[in-house]
Amino acid sequence: MTTTIDFRTAVREALDEELAADDRVIFFGEDVAVAGGVFAVTTGLYEKYGRERVFDTPISELALAGAAFGAAVSGLRPVVEIMFGDFLTLVMDSIVNQSTKYWFLTGEQVPVPLVFRSVVGAGGRFGAIHSQMPASWFMGVPGLKIVTPATPADAKGLLRSAIRDDNPVLFFEHKRLYGITGDVDGELVPIGVARIAREGKDVTIVSAMNGVHEVLKAAETLSADGIEAEVIDLRTLRPLDISTILTSVAKTNRIAVVEEGPRTGGWAGEVIARVTEEGLGDLDDAWRIATPESPVPYSPPLEDAFLPGADRIAAEIRTRLR
Repeated sequence: MTTTIDFRTAVREALDEELAADDRVIFFGEDVAVAGGVFAVTTGLYEKYGRERVFDTPISELALAGAAFGAAVSGLRPVVEIMFGDFLTLVMDSIVNQSTKYWFLTGEQVPVPLVFRSVVGAGGRFGAIHSQMPASWFMGVPGLKIVTPATPADAKGLLRSAIRDDNPVLFFEHKRLYGITGDVDGELVPIGVARIAREGKDVTIVSAMNGVHEVLKAAETLSADGIEAEVIDLRTLRPLDISTILTSVAKTNRIAVVEEGPRTGGWAGEVIARVTEEGLGDLDDAWRIATPESPVPYSPPLEDAFLPGADRIAAEIRTRLR
């Protein structure tokens, strides 16, 4: 049955359904149980499942990440909330050196079914240390999946798939998306499959999370100018659905990648590199639209100007297509 719900509710429903379906699933983090989460995403789960399966932890990301790794290799399926993605730097060892390597080190005998949920992104006036986009920090880590939903349907369907995955998944929830609504049918969404959010013939624009919505707004503006953009919602940054992108580029011959993050070392560069390597014969132009090489400002006007919004995206597309 299809229902219209917001992104926040979609995440909660995914957790609820997977907790109900599998007794091995547990959920914990800072203030996620009794308080229901800082962003009110996990309300009611503690009351429904009890403190053995939904519980609060001390304020130590390293401790809870270590506990999650131990639980995962011992037969449980933990879902852990790292309150802000900026704090993932505190659990790098548990993720990069332990969780993502264990299946390989055990000769593919011991899986690590572990999901790290984390709130990411700018635009919420949270300042430089609570507004970063950490996706590119993890792009070069084999054994790790990076999931980046943009809609309520994908938030629910991808989180359910992540919880069922047998190895580590980073699941990013952009703070500016929690209030958006959409139709949700509750079906599983496969990890690693992009979505064509809008069809077009003149340029392919690729993005993820909140960037998808900014790109769609830009595409409508461009349409009034006679430029029809095809918009791809990646859904997953690792693995990357390069085949969907290449099919689009074969039609449009141009690609712009919009990333909320610095150009240097960003995941947009990986997209451009793959398209160049595998689709150069179809490519007339390729470029990135990213943030300045600076921390995220706190000032609302400066933060708005810092982000690659719809107006800037449309303006850059017009300039390149002249």
